[in-house]
Amino acid sequence: MLRTFAAIGAILAVTVAAAPAHAQSSADRQLSALIARDEQLERRYDPLTSASEGDRAALRLLPDVSRDTELAARAEFASLRAQVERVDARRLSPEGALNRQYLLRSLGLAIERADLDFSRAPISNGGGFFTLGDYLAYTTPIQSAADAEAWIARLEALPRYYQQSITNARRGIATGYTQPRIVVDRALDTARAQVATMTTTLMTPLARMPVSIPAAQQESYRTRARAVIEQNILPAHREAIAFMENEYLPAARTGLGLRSVPGGEAMYRFLIRAHTTTDMSPEDIHQLGLSEVVRIRAAMEREIASSGFHGDFAAFQRFLRTDPQFYASSPEDLVEKASEIAKRADDQLPRLFGTLPRLPYGVRVIPAESAEGSTTAYYTQGSPALGMAGAYWVNTTHLDQRPLYELPALTLHEAVPGHHLQIARAQELSELPYFRRNAFVTAFVEGWGLYAESLGEDMGMYRTPYERFGRLSYEMWRACRLVADTGIHWMGWDIEQARRCFAENSALSPHNIQTELERYIADPGQALAYKIGELRLQSLRREATQTLGERFDIRQFHDVVLGAGPLPLDVLETRVRSWVAERQRAAN
Repeated sequence: MLRTFAAIGAILAVTVAAAPAHAQSSADRQLSALIARDEQLERRYDPLTSASEGDRAALRLLPDVSRDTELAARAEFASLRAQVERVDARRLSPEGALNRQYLLRSLGLAIERADLDFSRAPISNGGGFFTLGDYLAYTTPIQSAADAEAWIARLEALPRYYQQSITNARRGIATGYTQPRIVVDRALDTARAQVATMTTTLMTPLARMPVSIPAAQQESYRTRARAVIEQNILPAHREAIAFMENEYLPAARTGLGLRSVPGGEAMYRFLIRAHTTTDMSPEDIHQLGLSEVVRIRAAMEREIASSGFHGDFAAFQRFLRTDPQFYASSPEDLVEKASEIAKRADDQLPRLFGTLPRLPYGVRVIPAESAEGSTTAYYTQGSPALGMAGAYWVNTTHLDQRPLYELPALTLHEAVPGHHLQIARAQELSELPYFRRNAFVTAFVEGWGLYAESLGEDMGMYRTPYERFGRLSYEMWRACRLVADTGIHWMGWDIEQARRCFAENSALSPHNIQTELERYIADPGQALAYKIGELRLQSLRREATQTLGERFDIRQFHDVVLGAGPLPLDVLETRVRSWVAERQRAAN
């Protein structure tokens, strides 16, 4: 899972590149100007992403997440959309026509998101608005005195960000759109734990300053930052805890599903379209999940047989969940094993990819204050412009719930060839505009992460039947997501009904199942994108292999998939099929 806060409070509109200037018609030039305008708006409303692209001024800023600003952004995007609609598609180059279509869809989603007012729920599973500071603290390097000043400016902006978020949450209470109690309880656990660690965490960037800053000046920055934290941020954080305890928790919705809130049916349908980039219905997705469960379960049974285990599926689950050989002996042991798998994966990449990113990544431990409510692992992107590596974060709590047979698939998903390879590759596509490099298309990004787990078979990463079963268990996990997410948010299931698919068909530990279910409840629709995206990628690979036969080159195929940044699935399909057709023509 990719964890990013770059879009908090901003309305994102991702676009595709305009045609090269020398090939542009007057209509193409008109569209290029509108794409440039879109970038200006993106940078204004999303300073976090702008800063990661090297905008030093944006390093001082946090997003303005007030409803007034969101509506102002909506109006500007709506005006832009009307201008794009007036560009004559018949006069555009083929690339320009695609750009226009893509931009109109992106702006439409941004406008619809603002109309549905999702910012009313700024609390998520185990986190929310109050964890943004922690995220930035762990991902902000200080390379100069100006960077130190910028970090202090961001700290000074945090209380305002807190207050805007609380105002948004109060609007949620007033309109009947709140998170369920199970989500709020977990968020409160995190917020309370932060109190003891907040000063240390928010001082993290200033703990490592370059020697070019004199020691006395460094100490001055630390003194100023500590004062802001203790005098402004901690009081704001305690007020947020009091708000969640006294106002938000009593107003938490009784139903788990989004469909139970006013307007929830339209909201869930929108989230399906936004995350999957398809027009699939909740019923279609639910049935797809059920069919995938049957297919994957048969493959899991074959791996049980190949392991030599004597017993049924439930007995094999108990064996995997209880035998000490499958668990790390210490947090350090788990991190070392994850790091070793990551290096083995690095070794195999050139066989599958013609182009690899230059930006490296590291293996890090999820901070203790957020680990309890966190997933097993996640990835945060780096920044070539700021000199910051990507990060594969590993959860070292509950070691008896973090089986080693799942670690290869997990590492391939979060690090390489999964999130790090795909995202760092997109960041380095300098010929693409800002929008394409920073686009987050869930079905593409998370679909690629799940597809990357299957590449472990090509890479020889799964060395035992248990690790192969672990990979299939992870694939089953994503199939059950289709069942559980639609079950909860569309069919009105309780958490025990949703739990059944995971408990009966996967090797996931009870703790992991619980934290995952809480995530689906808090973030409707997001979990649907993994399987839907992965199935489309697998289908495109099969289609290209069958069509090209001996002319199929896996390295070229992967470069085509990743070489244009994250794309909606239909656009990706067109791109891959065009490449296949070109290969066929070249051979004739």
